[in-house]
Order: sequence, then C-alpha cells, then structure tokens
Amino acid sequence: MIAQASEVPSISALKDSLRTAFFSDCYSVELPLDSRTPLELYLNVASRTPQWVDFLMNVRNKIVARIGLKDMGALSGVSPNKAAADYSVGDQAGIFKLIEANDREVILGETDKHLDVRISVVKQQHKNRTTVSVSTVVHVHNLLGRIYMFFVTPAHRVIAPATVSKLALKQP
Repeated sequence: MIAQASEVPSISALKDSLRTAFFSDCYSVELPLDSRTPLELYLNVASRTPQWVDFLMNVRNKIVARIGLKDMGALSGVSPNKAAADYSVGDQAGIFKLIEANDREVILGETDKHLDVRISVVKQQHKNRTTVSVSTVVHVHNLLGRIYMFFVTPAHRVIAPATVSKLALKQP
C-alpha cells in the first residue's frame, strides 16, 4: 500500500505545534488490523530503510559536518537486537530520541542549534483496519535552519512517503 499525504491527526501531540512550524507534513497508510505499537511500527520501518535513503543521509552528514552540524548517522541505524519494550524516554532510536510513547502515538525528535525536528507515529484502530499516520514537524531557529530546510524539503517529500509505505510490510 502506498502512503498518501494527509492531515496531522487531531489526536497527535504535535497538532498544537503546527501553528508555529516552519515545515510540516503527514503521510498515512491503511493496513489490515495490526497489533504493532506505534514504536514498533517506527522501528520496523527504520530498520528497513531503503539503501538509497541511507546513502543520502551519508551525503547529508558529510556536507553538514563542514558547517558544524550534527552527524545524524543512518536512518536505518536502529539496534536490531533491541525490542520496542526495551526503549525508555530519552533513548536514541536510530537518528531520533524517544520523547514520548503510548498506545496511540510515539513522538521522536532531535534538537540542533539550527532547528528542532519532531516525528509522530499515530496508530488508529478501526473495525477492520488500522490507519498509521507519520507526521514531521520542524521549527527553525535561524537562517542556517531555513537554508538547511531549503535543501532538505525536496528530499524529504520523496523519502517520507517511500518510507511510510514500508509499514505495509510486516516485520519478519
């Protein structure tokens, strides 16, 4: 199933931050009933990040290191031996820190001197299907953040739906 652009779910903890966001988007996918938690969904997808996305992250890391920004590592850099239940708030889950987790939503993010990024995975169960929505909200702090987003936004608009679409593949 292919992820579709959608609104940030009204139940998302990120909803209120949209008013002041520099950038935001959301992609949703419909699945059969799914027992995975929002954190498990995130970890499943991150662990199967396409190689071309990790290649782009590597290029990004080499470029931004020259101007003093964080090397984020690879999007697929989640620990393959760490179960979702073993994560606590504050733990690193791939390139993002776990900020909040409950049965309906997980919030991950990263803060840097030029911007704050928050990722939300919301899971909504319906009678015979599950809707999963992955939202990204970015707040910039300065001109460097705006310049960074100028280059990142086009790549994000390709990477996000391609990655969210992987949710339809159950973890083996």
